[in-house]
Amino acid sequence: MAKRKIEKTAITSEKPADSERSKAVDGAIQQIEKQFGKGSIMKLGDDRARAQIEAVPTGALTLDLALGIGGLPKGRIVEIYGPESSGKTTLCLSAVAEIQKTGGVAAFVDAEHALDPSFARKMGVNIDELLVAQPDNGEEALEITESLVRSNAI
Repeated sequence: MAKRKIEKTAITSEKPADSERSKAVDGAIQQIEKQFGKGSIMKLGDDRARAQIEAVPTGALTLDLALGIGGLPKGRIVEIYGPESSGKTTLCLSAVAEIQKTGGVAAFVDAEHALDPSFARKMGVNIDELLVAQPDNGEEALEITESLVRSNAI
């Protein structure tokens, strides 16, 4: 009987294409962090990155707990999106009131043109100190928001 020659080949866990993809992702992350600052992009499961995020309470304890960092990320743009009458404005005004309680400055970009000053006051918002913008379109909203963020005052 003839014995068959058995060849063993080392199998790597990363295919060459995966290695190149990984390098490309790392390069993109470095470029984004260079342009926008460290922490501007991160892997969702990275506990070290998440632990360093300072939070602003929303005023709703269960939501703060569900968000995983104790509220909304401080110093970041937060967009609240949902159907009509789902509580978007109430949530935003509650967060604004919490920010104002700690001496912070808040801006409310009212894309729906529906902000009611008396309701805001009832939610605990100091309307005399609240910055409000009512843009005509999404591009204008983003430009206003970008200007406010770049000012480092918000």
